[in-house]
Amino acid sequence: MASFVPRSPETLEDQRLYTEDRLVEVACLDCLARVRVKKNSDHQTSVQWSAEARSACQEFVRRDAGPGRRDVHKPCSRLMASIDDAVRAGAVSVGAYDGY
Repeated sequence: MASFVPRSPETLEDQRLYTEDRLVEVACLDCLARVRVKKNSDHQTSVQWSAEARSACQEFVRRDAGPGRRDVHKPCSRLMASIDDAVRAGAVSVGAYDGY
């Protein structure tokens, strides 16, 4: 159960901006898994995975099969390369807008 449930319109809008605004769909150039991405800086990348995308990612499938299972904090290197390509192509902008 959530310890904080936003109720005011301003707080709900802040939550929407933080979790939804500027997310761009990017497909992995290897497995074609589709994720939603936002980059607030060159060093920060937010990636939202769907269950379908996680199951399509062959790098994650290989890691899940190994002993100790996959470290959830390690990104898929192929997807990160695809995101870098999308940034270079101008499909994903870099930089926060009003803190989001």
